[in-house]
Amino acid sequence: MAFTITLLSWSVVEYSPQLSKKNELQNALEAIKWGTDYLIKAHMKPNELYVEVGEGNSDHQCWQRPEDMSTPRTSYKIDESKPGSDVAAETAAAFAAASMAFGEKDSDYSSNLLNHAKQLFDFAKNHRGLYQNSVSVAGQSYSSSGDDDEIIWAAAWLYHATGNQTYLNSISNGNNGGVRSLFSWDDKYVGAQALISKLAVAGKLSYSGPYAQFASNLDQFICSTLQKGNNNVKMSPGGMLWWQPWNNFQYTTSAMLVLSTHADHLASKGWNLQCPGGNVSPQEIISFMKKQVDYILGANPKKMSYMVGFRSNYPGQVHHRGASIISIKKDNSPVTCQGGFSTWFNKNAPNPNVIDGAIVGGPDVNDQYADDRHNYQQAEPTTVTPAPFVGVLARIA
Repeated sequence: MAFTITLLSWSVVEYSPQLSKKNELQNALEAIKWGTDYLIKAHMKPNELYVEVGEGNSDHQCWQRPEDMSTPRTSYKIDESKPGSDVAAETAAAFAAASMAFGEKDSDYSSNLLNHAKQLFDFAKNHRGLYQNSVSVAGQSYSSSGDDDEIIWAAAWLYHATGNQTYLNSISNGNNGGVRSLFSWDDKYVGAQALISKLAVAGKLSYSGPYAQFASNLDQFICSTLQKGNNNVKMSPGGMLWWQPWNNFQYTTSAMLVLSTHADHLASKGWNLQCPGGNVSPQEIISFMKKQVDYILGANPKKMSYMVGFRSNYPGQVHHRGASIISIKKDNSPVTCQGGFSTWFNKNAPNPNVIDGAIVGGPDVNDQYADDRHNYQQAEPTTVTPAPFVGVLARIA
């Protein structure tokens, strides 16, 4: 959730004028606040953060509506004795980015968010450790590969929000990540590189020393995404960027937000991106990004919109409990743990509820998609996929 809120806030920070013009800014802020209000409740003490409710294995044994859930709702926290600097830093990034999104709309709320961000960043810096080593159940589904990227990512957001030299020192003394192959919930380096590069493009940081490497790493990632690099991202026959078989579109939408923002930053200076495969103008970057957007929304070999509820042909059997079971408002008969599988999960029919705006995982590397609720790698939606898409769509609207 924290990464979702960071990306959605980034969309607002970069594209609030465009969102406002389309009367969507308030909707975006309300969506952010839904998440940050929850995170505030999870952060009751400076060095304590609740990071999980429930347990993946038992939850996956049941197919129920949220209103009917019968599995244990045990809550798990990190603290000084059981640290989780990865999740603490990511939540700090979410708070810092959200504080900027609310800066002009609600200064008191923005200030509160920033205070939470500062506390959690200090907690993360002073008490290092991966959260699955403190909360073992977290490792069942979402193990973290490290915390260096979250520390840099949070420091970058806090420096943007405050201008405080302390956070810049954390960046200059930290790990620049090298050239990454993707930008994801478990690998934030590309995002951090983009934020630091923005400062360098604007002349607020020097293009020499440690910051130059952050910018160079970002350029190489973007060049490879644009098919102009030395190690290009794989492309499907139909023109879809392809990273991984499980929920590939989450990597596409996050990368497209990076491309969009960096193109605009370059355009503000009249610069082109210099790639091994040739120079690329900011407009060419935006055009590439738009083709990926068009693919997701229906310009693909299947002629299917992978955003649910958009156009007439979209996935009907989305792998989502609430969408696949009749609304409690229409039938309040309890759905049991195993009964949900026999009655709803295994039902070969479109979901009774359309989960408008959700983006499924997407096709395989050959543009093939099976609209089947059992096909969780392709048919499962996530919140991290549409969050950056908000900014991307605002940019080209």
